[in-house]
Amino acid sequence: MFVSVPLLDLQAHYAPLRQSLLEAVTRVCDSQRFIGGPEVEGLERELSAYLNTPHAIGMSSGTDALVAALMALQIGPGDEVITPTYSFFATAGAVVRVGARPVLVDVEADTFNLDPQATLAAITPATKAIIPVHLFGQAAELAPILAAAGPRQIAVIEDAAQAIGAAYRGRAVGSWGAIGCFSFFPSKNLGGFGDGGLVTSTSDDLARRLRLIRNHGMEPKYYHHLVGANFRIDALQAAVLRVKLPYLSGWSDARRTNATRYRALFADAGLPVTMPVEAPDRTHIYNQFVIRAPERDRLRAHLDAAGIGTEVYYPVPFHLQACFAGLGYKAGAFPVAEAAARQSLALPIYPELTEAQQAAVVGAIRGFYS
Repeated sequence: MFVSVPLLDLQAHYAPLRQSLLEAVTRVCDSQRFIGGPEVEGLERELSAYLNTPHAIGMSSGTDALVAALMALQIGPGDEVITPTYSFFATAGAVVRVGARPVLVDVEADTFNLDPQATLAAITPATKAIIPVHLFGQAAELAPILAAAGPRQIAVIEDAAQAIGAAYRGRAVGSWGAIGCFSFFPSKNLGGFGDGGLVTSTSDDLARRLRLIRNHGMEPKYYHHLVGANFRIDALQAAVLRVKLPYLSGWSDARRTNATRYRALFADAGLPVTMPVEAPDRTHIYNQFVIRAPERDRLRAHLDAAGIGTEVYYPVPFHLQACFAGLGYKAGAFPVAEAAARQSLALPIYPELTEAQQAAVVGAIRGFYS
């Protein structure tokens, strides 16, 4: 029997919450408070409690959260910022947007996260920040990075766009570095009805700067203390996210359950694919379930024909992107990331995924390799 399985089923995600979400949107429309106000303030309080950080500040997107973080730390021309070469574009793009230079490093073969030893080797006197990415929903190895950064007064900015609810050594990601950055893009574990983001910090001073930066550096109205931008989260997005937030832990648990089921199904099938690795002392929330597979592109075409949704995160590392050619990196510079770009394939992992759908995914992969 043919079973179609989308990569992500937002309709199934929306249906149980439809009435509550419509009521939340109506509440904002009736109030006519679309910028700031009680919905944004309420979301920030609730996320502060969820992430156990003193400051949670809504932003217009995860990308803008990264740009605002760099601006708050006064990073700009002449400064270097270390990032992995394998991530979503915004990680390095934000660095260029503030006039700084991205210094790219390779990733770990098992977790796809920033390689700590490569990171430490890349530090120079010009290094002003390091951006570890908690890729696919699993925390990067933070301890050696924080230990090296602290004495050198290098800021650590956590790119947690894919990792809200993930933990490192029992503590939420986004609460370890100077600033944490999150995304509420609709495909995230906590997704809005469009773009949205968040920054977190334990620093009162940085939090104040971030609040100024997201609103053109303005306080009070028309009095500007610094040059910021329009990085505000909309009240409509905040209202939607407030409805969803109480369900987030349960959704992440469901994703973890689905990951465990995949591992069992793949073990029974004996297929030549590599499962995602959960590193020690981490809580992985599986924003993506990414396997490594021989003949990845042919396998993906086979799955597409079978009605199975997949995605490649990410086909081209930063050092091979045309827009970063000026950085001077060449093919072969970061072999682990290049291999990941050739072999990685994301499978459906959303909370509403059924056992039958997962069996169909694995069955289709078995058909390709048989």
